[in-house]
Amino acid sequence: MMIVRRTRVITNIISRRVNSNCFTTSSSTISSSPILKFPSSLLSLDLPDIWPPSSPAVTNCCTANDQPSAALVIDGKLIADEIRLRIAEQVRRMKDSVGKVPGLAVILVGDRRDSLTYVRNKVIACEDAGIKSLVTQFPQNCNQDDVIRALSTFNEDPSIHGILVQLPLPQHLNEEKILNALKLEKDVDGFHPLNMGNLAMRGREPLFIPCTPKGCIELLIRSSVEIMGKNAVVIGRSNIVGLPTSLLLQRHHATVTILHALTKNPEQITREADIVVTASGVPNLVRGNWLKPGAVVIDVGTFPVEDPSCENGYRLIGDVCYEEASKVASAITPVPGGVGPMTIAMLLSNTLDSAKRAYDFT
Repeated sequence: MMIVRRTRVITNIISRRVNSNCFTTSSSTISSSPILKFPSSLLSLDLPDIWPPSSPAVTNCCTANDQPSAALVIDGKLIADEIRLRIAEQVRRMKDSVGKVPGLAVILVGDRRDSLTYVRNKVIACEDAGIKSLVTQFPQNCNQDDVIRALSTFNEDPSIHGILVQLPLPQHLNEEKILNALKLEKDVDGFHPLNMGNLAMRGREPLFIPCTPKGCIELLIRSSVEIMGKNAVVIGRSNIVGLPTSLLLQRHHATVTILHALTKNPEQITREADIVVTASGVPNLVRGNWLKPGAVVIDVGTFPVEDPSCENGYRLIGDVCYEEASKVASAITPVPGGVGPMTIAMLLSNTLDSAKRAYDFT
C-alpha cells in the first residue's frame, strides 16, 4: 500500500512539472524514460536534464539593438597565460631542486573530435610548462577492464602525479566505476566522490577542485568581481561544472541558486542575479533580457556552428547570446577565449600541486 501510494504521488508530481512552465520538452520524453527509483531513503526523483533548444536560429541570436556594448571582456586566455607562466617557473624550480617534474596521464576512449582536440591542447600545455604527459587511447568499443587496468598502472607509477579520464565516455562503460578506480591523490580533475564530498562540507578541504569551476572562480577573483553577499545563479547542475561551481560560490559566501531543465521561470530567476555562471550546453539559451543591468556573466558553454569562412569550417558559440548580453552585463567571458583556457591552466595547477605533495616541495 505504501509503495502504491508513493507511486501515485510521484506520478502526480511529474504530471504537474510537465504541464507547468518549465524547461521540459514533452511528457513523452519523461514517460518513456526509466526515471522512477525507490531508494531506501527519499534521496530524489532521478529526472534527466533534457534541455529544449533555445531558438530555431542558434547561429544568430542578435536582436535589433543599437545600444553599444559596454561590458568588460574577461580575457580568459590572458589570465590563463599568466598562470601558466607561473606554473612553468615552479616546475623549473622543482626540477632544479629535486631533479623531478610533475607527470600527467590522460586516458582517452574513442575518437570524438572535441575530445581529441581537448587532449591535444592539454598535451601541448604540459609541454610548454615542462610537465611530463602520457596519453593512453582506447578504441570506442574497448573493454572496461582494459581501461581500469590502465588506470591501475598509472595509479602505481610514482612519476605520474595526475590522472585524467577524458569525458564523456562511451555509454557501454560505467563512468562511476572507472572514476572510482582513480587514486584519490592523483584525481587532478577533482571528480572523486571524496574530493566532491570534501568540497561540499564546511571545514573540509578537497585535495583538488574540479578544473572548470576552479577556473570560473579564478576569473571572477582576478577580474575584481565581488562574490561575498552577491546573488549568484548557476545554470546547469552537472557533476563536472554546475554542482562544484555552486559549491565554490557558496564557499565564497555568495547566495546561490541552481537552475536546471525543470526550473520554472528561469528568465525571472536569472534577472535577479549579480553573477551568472551558465553551463547548460544549450547554445544561446541566455538572452540579453535574462540579465539585469550590470550582471557579471561567465559562459562555460561551447558549441560548434558550421561556418565556411572560418579556418576549421566552424566557429564556437556559448550558452549566452554574446551580442545581446554584452550590452547589458558589466563583464562577460567570450567564447572562445574565456573559460576554456582557464580549465587547462587549472589542470596544470592541480598536477603541480599533486607533485608538490609527492615530493614535499614548496
